[in-house]
Amino acid sequence: MTNQDELDTILAGHMGREGALLPILHDVQAAFGYVSEEVVRRIAQALNLTRAEVHGVVSFYHDFREAPEYRPVLKLCRAESCQARGVEAMVAALPENPRVAVETVYCLGLCSVGPAAMIGHEVHGRLDAARLGALVESLA
Repeated sequence: MTNQDELDTILAGHMGREGALLPILHDVQAAFGYVSEEVVRRIAQALNLTRAEVHGVVSFYHDFREAPEYRPVLKLCRAESCQARGVEAMVAALPENPRVAVETVYCLGLCSVGPAAMIGHEVHGRLDAARLGALVESLA
């Protein structure tokens, strides 16, 4: 199945559905790893939206990428609760690793067990500097 066929399948699976844009974008992100300009154009055409409307949603939500990320991604919560539990000091102490992308997110919903991070769909709570470093190294 080509990317074009897979996109057609995703679009067909959501046609006629109210509020289809976000589910389509999530499926595209899962299938391809990012939402290209060509895909934005095709989604806009299929949903009778402007490219600007679709691009606005893609660029607003941090879960959508406009270009492929070839490194594994660790999403690190830096919301107030995790800040209160020392995430900023952990970030400052984290060694650079060019083979891993560390991204900031604001709230993973683990406020009672923060600082927290997410790799794929797996969440990790009660992090300290050593556990965070081990997570980054496990991805490298």
